Amino acid sequence: MRTIKKFWEIKAAKNDAKAGEVYIYSEISSAQFWGDEVTAQTFKADLDELGDVSTLNIYINSPGGSVFEGNSIYNIIKRHKAHVNVYVDGLAASIASVIAMSGDAIFMPANAMMMIHNPWTLAQGNADELRKQADDMDRIRESLIEAYLGKAGEKLDRDRLIALLDAETWLTAQECLELGLCDSIEAPKQVAAKVDTKLFASYRNTPDALLNQTQEDEKQAERERLEREQLIAEAQTNLLKLKNGGII
Repeated sequence: MRTIKKFWEIKAAKNDAKAGEVYIYSEISSAQFWGDEVTAQTFKADLDELGDVSTLNIYINSPGGSVFEGNSIYNIIKRHKAHVNVYVDGLAASIASVIAMSGDAIFMPANAMMMIHNPWTLAQGNADELRKQADDMDRIRESLIEAYLGKAGEKLDRDRLIALLDAETWLTAQECLELGLCDSIEAPKQVAAKVDTKLFASYRNTPDALLNQTQEDEKQAERERLEREQLIAEAQTNLLKLKNGGII
């Protein structure tokens, strides 16, 4: 049976029986296939399997994705009774930045980034249906605003936040600290977001360096795939020689 790959990994901490670790290291999505599903509900089920932990360490390196799934995960984490530490290892973009706001404490390496913007979608239908879609998007934006302001406190007011959302703003760790969107800056880490270039390209203001790095990562992955295929082909050839009495 086909298994849908989860965009998270949840496990008990190795050196602390009362701590759990959550890794969100790819695009946030929702999928169902013949009874197999990757949704906020399955995320919660996996989280519940940790049992009675007092600390959750959440590691994020994600370009964002489904606003509905991400918003649900934010609420699931906020309701958890554990103390939540969030580590933005490389990038928390779009709805991944909202998930980051679930942390009681948010840590960012000096070279990490966060991107915030208004929710957007593709829509079709008659005038009434499109007006309803616009109203729904406004309500979704309000929920995101509450998440950001709830973390930032007095460091960020509503008007400035809306301006940042309207502009699709890419924030450095230092800027996040100044705006109250993170609590501490750590030493730089060399972590690259493993994401589809098309998703980055859909954003308006993606930094060129990030786009170029992602494209280079994809080229390197393709080179490695071709090398693996060549090794497999050589191994199959050698096996055939052995079967035919050859020596290798």
